[in-house]
Amino acid sequence: MKVALVNPPWSFTGSIYFGCREPHLPLELGYSRALLEAAGHEVLLLDGHLCGQSMEEIVAAVTAFAPTMTVVTTAPSYLFWRCTQPELRVPKEFLAVLGRAGGRTVAVGPHGSATPLAALRKLGADVVVRGECEEIIARLAACDDLAAVPSIAYRDGDMPRVTGLPHAGAFTDLPALRWPPSWVARHRHHHHRFEAKPDVPGAEVESSRGCPYACSFCAKLDFRDKYRRRDLAILLDEIEGLRAQEVGYLYFIDEIFLPQRPLLEALVGRGVQFGIQTRIDLWKPEMLDLLGAAGCVSIEAGVESLTEAGRAALDKNCRMSTDDLAERLLYARRSVPFVQANLIRTEGDDDAMVAAWRERLQHGGVWANDPVPLYPYPSSPDYVRLFGAPDDLAWERAHAHYLAQFTAFSDIQEERPQALAALEAVRGR
Repeated sequence: MKVALVNPPWSFTGSIYFGCREPHLPLELGYSRALLEAAGHEVLLLDGHLCGQSMEEIVAAVTAFAPTMTVVTTAPSYLFWRCTQPELRVPKEFLAVLGRAGGRTVAVGPHGSATPLAALRKLGADVVVRGECEEIIARLAACDDLAAVPSIAYRDGDMPRVTGLPHAGAFTDLPALRWPPSWVARHRHHHHRFEAKPDVPGAEVESSRGCPYACSFCAKLDFRDKYRRRDLAILLDEIEGLRAQEVGYLYFIDEIFLPQRPLLEALVGRGVQFGIQTRIDLWKPEMLDLLGAAGCVSIEAGVESLTEAGRAALDKNCRMSTDDLAERLLYARRSVPFVQANLIRTEGDDDAMVAAWRERLQHGGVWANDPVPLYPYPSSPDYVRLFGAPDDLAWERAHAHYLAQFTAFSDIQEERPQALAALEAVRGR
């Protein structure tokens, strides 16, 4: 079978999207290509965002390839599945312009994982994958009977069908990814790096998937939930391949980068710098020293609330006091050049306390952001608490709630975000 894998040219005009808007490697499509090619399929991998291709150029390339199946993502890389843009404008446009030239059309991403029938209806795709997608894409390529494929939504005539719950892959043995040299050369962005200006290519990698915690705000119930660690030998093989392509900075997209002594010791002396996202309360001083020695130059640490009651309300299961968290962050800054504490805006925040805490950390070289609004993603416990189980209008409901709750949003949003219906009714560029 001929399969086209497409990361479209993303646009976020008018969106509430919190994530970085620079291109990132589409890891889910990279894994899918590796599994498909291992099974003997012919694969075309396209990334309009990274390669600067227009929608028309991407569609023309797919059409010329004449695939039997075309897969498109609904979020810009696995890195942002938990904080995706709510609207499906860009993949919807891609599928509309492509028409039937792509064969069977398949959408993968967080939208179809949480609300499969709504995603199927909005996108007009033939199939929507629920959950982690690489293994399911390989199953779709090997099977004509959609009813026999787990974790998908599809149309059986005029009747939509769902074959099961979101999929969690084995993950641990996924092969080492290899990217085209031209892609790596274009990837000059160093995600969440602020202490130095990038002068070599960067890349994203994945050492673990899922998170053992269940914070109320985290959108991971329907994808990338169960915690697993990747085989270390495979991961190091992937990293060495990137180093051979002159990559000097890695960002681990792990939902939570937990202390892993074998991995950190293996990274010492490899000449690579990297960034992580984690919880600072899980790191002892000795492991923070090793983290710095291994090459970590950026820590994004979720603190969320500055009161024990606030953290408890968010189900953080944090056993440190606010003062202890501050001290551990300041300790991390001794060996890691950039350390950030993430804060979420919640009801009852004491603005004076937040300002004083931020000032204390910034005086010690640790950045703490101005608390950002909380979006009740349909795959988060917060959504279920507010509205119950997600239905076909879950994204519209979450979006309207968010816009009604706040008059100021994140500092990357220079204009008020648009309503979801307006976002999905217009073209992306």
